[in-house]
Amino acid sequence: MSGKQTEVGLVSIVDSYLYQRLHGFRGKWVVINTTKNPLQGLLHSVSPDHVVIEVSDTPFYVRIQEIVWITEA
Repeated sequence: MSGKQTEVGLVSIVDSYLYQRLHGFRGKWVVINTTKNPLQGLLHSVSPDHVVIEVSDTPFYVRIQEIVWITEA
């Protein structure tokens, strides 16, 4: 090994409109439809790259890029 370290860069696209709109749903019961399946529960927290939705006392971490639509339950 040469001892050199390779830098790895992370690029993430943030949908600022959806990110801001998701903040309005925090603490509310929502339905989030993802590219795989819908989830219904309490929207616990919102980050630039993911949300945490609590379903039956279990937290689910959903990437914002996977969200198709969201509405209040």
